[in-house]
Amino acid sequence: MTSSHRRHRRLRPRPTSAPPLEDDDLLDEILLRLSPDPSSLPRASAVCDRWRRLVSDPGFASRFRLRHRRSPPILGCFIRDKQSPIVSFVPTMEAPNRVPAERFSLQLGGRGPITFLDCRHGLLLMFLPCWIKVLVWDPFTGDQHRLDIPPGFDTKQGIGGAVLRAGGAIHHFQVVLLGREKQVITACVYSSEAGVWGILISTPLPNEVPVESDFRGVPVLIGDSLHYLITGVCSRILEFDLNRRILTVIAGPVDILDVGSCQSTVMRAEDGGLGILFKSDCNVQLWRRKIDCDGEASWVLGRTFELDKLLSLNSEEKEPTVMLGLAEYNNAVVVQTVAGHFMVQLVSLQFKKMSETSSWHFHQPFESVYTGETSIGGGGHNGAELLHNA
Repeated sequence: MTSSHRRHRRLRPRPTSAPPLEDDDLLDEILLRLSPDPSSLPRASAVCDRWRRLVSDPGFASRFRLRHRRSPPILGCFIRDKQSPIVSFVPTMEAPNRVPAERFSLQLGGRGPITFLDCRHGLLLMFLPCWIKVLVWDPFTGDQHRLDIPPGFDTKQGIGGAVLRAGGAIHHFQVVLLGREKQVITACVYSSEAGVWGILISTPLPNEVPVESDFRGVPVLIGDSLHYLITGVCSRILEFDLNRRILTVIAGPVDILDVGSCQSTVMRAEDGGLGILFKSDCNVQLWRRKIDCDGEASWVLGRTFELDKLLSLNSEEKEPTVMLGLAEYNNAVVVQTVAGHFMVQLVSLQFKKMSETSSWHFHQPFESVYTGETSIGGGGHNGAELLHNA
């Protein structure tokens, strides 16, 4: 090769990479990092046709939900009356993120009542006593999965349950069902992918746990284990390891009881570990479970506060106060008072008033990433409605 040829080759312009926002793959990664608030994707779709094409892709919506699965906003609460088979939705976010109340509703016909068991990863789990079934409902798609209670469960003794999507699953889910017969706890796992219930898993309860105790509140998922509060004369926590399929009974803090005006529920502690919220009248205590370097567990009392002072309730409004539901990922609790319903964030102690009424019952906070309508065109409850008055 001649020197002139080599010189010509050196002078040839090198190909340049596309600007960052012209690279669809890179732009896709940037858009995935938008806030999980309902208005985020409609706003992005309004930028240009290219952005609208990217965020409207079903694959992008699935990745967006998966990325924000552990940090979803509280869209609102599902509520039901004690005897009604109708599930209603009460939005809690402000415009432009407020999802219309009529977007999520469920009517199960004239046979009631129903019991909320759990809500996680965009799914609601309910027990239907009249049908002796559990129902998994996807409020976004309207899909319903009615599952027979597996043999070996005495539903008259009460049941507990959990619903979740394992790992990176988007379409498949698991249901964990808990039952009790005398001093034996039984668990069983349903896989929507396999379409069957698994084998029964059992463990004995300590003798000091009374027969009349039951599963209280919804479970909390910490790591790969579900945790349920068993209430009675002395509280115990049931841990179910989803990977190893093992049930373990854990002792709770001393003197944490669910009697009279006292209430307690499992929750995530500030460090991400296992915690318990205990409320006696208006006094709230937040406990966390601590594991030392030798693997020994103990309970530590953390933050305490007075609900009546936090919510500025007068003497006529502070009694009674009742916890109605817990938002697992946001560490927020729904509290019913004579003055109305409040959502209290347990870390920041910020709160908002949800309603003036004090007549609702059985709240289930709905934490999820709403990507149902990402464009600003079309009809129905779409992105344009979310951006109304933005």
